[in-house]
Amino acid sequence: MSEFLNASDAARRLGISIKALRLYEQRGLLAPIRSDAGWRAYGPGDLERASEIVTLRALGFSLAQVARILKGDASGLEPALAAHQGALEARLRELVEAIDGVRALRGDLAHGGAPSASDLTRMLALRPGLHVAFALPWPWGGEPFELRDIRPLTYVTGPLGSGKTRLAMRIADELDGAFLGLDRTADPSLMSTIAPTVALLVQDGATDTPALRALLTGLETTTPVVVDLVEQGLDKPTQEALIALLRRRGPDAPPLFVMTRSSSILDLDVLGPDETVLFCPANHAPPFRVAPYRGTPGYEALASCLATPEVRARTDSVIAVRR
Repeated sequence: MSEFLNASDAARRLGISIKALRLYEQRGLLAPIRSDAGWRAYGPGDLERASEIVTLRALGFSLAQVARILKGDASGLEPALAAHQGALEARLRELVEAIDGVRALRGDLAHGGAPSASDLTRMLALRPGLHVAFALPWPWGGEPFELRDIRPLTYVTGPLGSGKTRLAMRIADELDGAFLGLDRTADPSLMSTIAPTVALLVQDGATDTPALRALLTGLETTTPVVVDLVEQGLDKPTQEALIALLRRRGPDAPPLFVMTRSSSILDLDVLGPDETVLFCPANHAPPFRVAPYRGTPGYEALASCLATPEVRARTDSVIAVRR
């Protein structure tokens, strides 16, 4: 059994969590053997298959899509590859711009010029992106807040009563974007536009519901969008299919902010480089970004705010009251 690894060592080698390995097994994507004592043991074949799953997840595929691809079904592969190509091309453009900037500064130095601090700062800012800066609304005390380098997909979360809804609405105002509240309804004029997307999601296991169509029509815009509890009215398979789709929007898509407390929407094990988590603490300290790595500031508090769709369904009617 020396060539086999236990779950902890296998997860460490793959750079994922034990929870992710368990999930892959539950979905029938992995089948580790059991030791005489009943412990899972992952051999070379299991690690190779798990590595393929991790790579496909990084491309934005849901687990249902991963299962089809591993069986040789390439349907749905083109949109993900196109989005990945777009992300690579965007990074290439950033690098070319940075190289041009460095070349210009070296040219100035060769002719006796000296770059200023602002010149050097601009050169190092490979991903300037959008940013917002404002005084935090109630329940905060007006502290200054700044969010730089806004990524294509930002999750906003926090415990009940933490002020995340007010923060999200303020971000929408500052970006001149749209805020989709919980009372969203589908725009009849956009039904034909979203029909291919609905069909793709249904193929990936989603349930075609009015809530899903209302959300999709609300996302049909070229401006930034902030969505209040994106999982509202969506079952677990639909949430999983939806977030896989949103991850494939690409770096040139307008910024999307999704408020959520669902672990199916915000899966800390699969966050990509174009995704950010914005956390609102329970004590009304200023919101801050949380890196998706255990032991980083705010990670444990963030993880405690997330729950499965089944658990979230039991707390839908809970209302936080500030006395």
